Amino acid sequence: VCISAQKQENLDELMNKAIEASNKPRKSYSVLDDSNLAHIIKDVETAFKGLEVDSPLFHAVKLVENDELEVKMHSQLTKVVDEFKKTYNDSVFGTDLEAVIADARYKYITSKLAIAKERNNQIDYENTVSNKIDRVLTNKWAAIPIFLVILFLVFHLTFSENLFYLGGLFSNVAPSFEGSMFEGLFWTDGGINSPGVILFNLVDCLTSGLGDLVAGWLESSPAWVSGFICDGVLAGVFGVLSFVPQILLLFLLFSILEDSGYMARVAFILDKLFRKFGLSGRAFMPMIMGFGCSVPAMINTRTLADQNERTATVRVIPFFSCGAKLPILTAIAGGICEVFGFANVDLITYSMYVIGIATAIVAVLIMRHTTMRGATPPFIMELPAYHMPQLKSLMVHLWDKLKHYIQKAFTIILASTIIIWFLSHFSWDWQLLDDAEINNSILAGIGQLFTPIFTPLGFGAQLNQAFSWIFVVAAVTGLIAKENVVATFGALAACVVGGMIDIEADGGDIAATTAMIAGTGITWQGLISFILFNMTTIPCFAAVATAKGELTKKQFGGTLVFWLATSYFVSMMVYLVLSWWWTAFIFVAVFVAAGFGIHYFNKYRDSKNQIA
Repeated sequence: VCISAQKQENLDELMNKAIEASNKPRKSYSVLDDSNLAHIIKDVETAFKGLEVDSPLFHAVKLVENDELEVKMHSQLTKVVDEFKKTYNDSVFGTDLEAVIADARYKYITSKLAIAKERNNQIDYENTVSNKIDRVLTNKWAAIPIFLVILFLVFHLTFSENLFYLGGLFSNVAPSFEGSMFEGLFWTDGGINSPGVILFNLVDCLTSGLGDLVAGWLESSPAWVSGFICDGVLAGVFGVLSFVPQILLLFLLFSILEDSGYMARVAFILDKLFRKFGLSGRAFMPMIMGFGCSVPAMINTRTLADQNERTATVRVIPFFSCGAKLPILTAIAGGICEVFGFANVDLITYSMYVIGIATAIVAVLIMRHTTMRGATPPFIMELPAYHMPQLKSLMVHLWDKLKHYIQKAFTIILASTIIIWFLSHFSWDWQLLDDAEINNSILAGIGQLFTPIFTPLGFGAQLNQAFSWIFVVAAVTGLIAKENVVATFGALAACVVGGMIDIEADGGDIAATTAMIAGTGITWQGLISFILFNMTTIPCFAAVATAKGELTKKQFGGTLVFWLATSYFVSMMVYLVLSWWWTAFIFVAVFVAAGFGIHYFNKYRDSKNQIA
């Protein structure tokens, strides 16, 4: 049946043929009958027939492949396969029977089914467009630099306030629009904004307008009612919703890269690099899914054969920042640019993503050479031809992402902002407080208990004592849902402004973050540390629940400790190095000493095992 899965052509005809074929009796046979594994498969099949198992040949092949479910159901027969492995060693794949079977299947396809493929003899298949592109994009020297450049362009299109800097040429045109809605919305400082910033500004204008409208309606109501609705609920929820366009644009660009076939190439080119760290290129696929959401990314690790590789991958997936962390990155980076005069939001955001990826690689390297040692499984993947992504498929992905984000905004995040407002406006004896009295609130009391712990990270006791607890509270609320960090800023901004400094809070996320910076006196180094802590610490509750389902009880407990320890160490290291550059030498010395220690310990342990 001639079909196109991409265009959804003739799929009904295919299904009808499949149903028709399924009703015809047939004798089972294996495409592996001519392979070197035919003998062991026959022996296991005979054993299954003795156990009166339905479809014994199918179960035999799956058991030889070391299929997880098959091993659990028939663990007594795995001894037969294990004994065979001791006598078998393929010249390419060793004793990895799964890889041997995959190779045998491809050889069968090539020898038996290639005749069904019609080829145009006039076409040079070695010089097709896909192959020509691959000579550049998968070049062993240029592939990784090209990937980093593409990644930067994705962030530049999403976050840059000066996508194109036009300088003098632009200055001749801009004055005619000065003071209009176009200024700031579509350009700033002689340059045109990126699509992501333009969309963000449009939504921010809409949410600010709605906030002002609601504030006008509630002008005659009691102050606490207006404060609760405008400064608590709406400021928190609108602060999160204003990032929806940038999240969707970022997800759209990643989906285009994936659907075009490029991400499969990235997995291929990273296989050699990952293999040095104890992972196969296959592990990159769930990692890259982490940019969208950690939940499906962790579920996707089921495709990894080695349990140690799977556990290590689950642990580092949150370091590939998902869309929920994007508001934190953008709001804090925008606040840094606004208060400290940094030039580019996109460069700060891009750097945070790169540091997250680097943290994941280093963490995997350490795990795979200490607690999770093991052989790296082979990676077999057929690279698809490049093709244009389908609009319908992209829109389905975006709609699913938007629906999920809106649901969180009006459930978990809404409930969180209401709780935050109440805790920040009531004292321990349940007296209603003004904005200026927030330091006497329940929330302040709880936050001040944990503030000293975060002092080495740059957002603890060294901040303005009146509001030193705010960043700690925001980080803790982020454990429920990462969007809560910005929602917390929005809910508390009016209190900080009213109680400490004289700036106007318009309900926007950047203004809320600016209020936090001015009210606490936090440094830009502390803000970078705050971003990294939220990027690498325990993810949202949904991701934690998924990790619990994918790991054993012992592995899950170790994973929680791993997330906390990693986020604390990385944030502390970055804060200290950025604040006092000479501390970099101390950390380099620690890493070198740890590397030598791990190397010689493993060498000693291996020698003892050989003697045993």
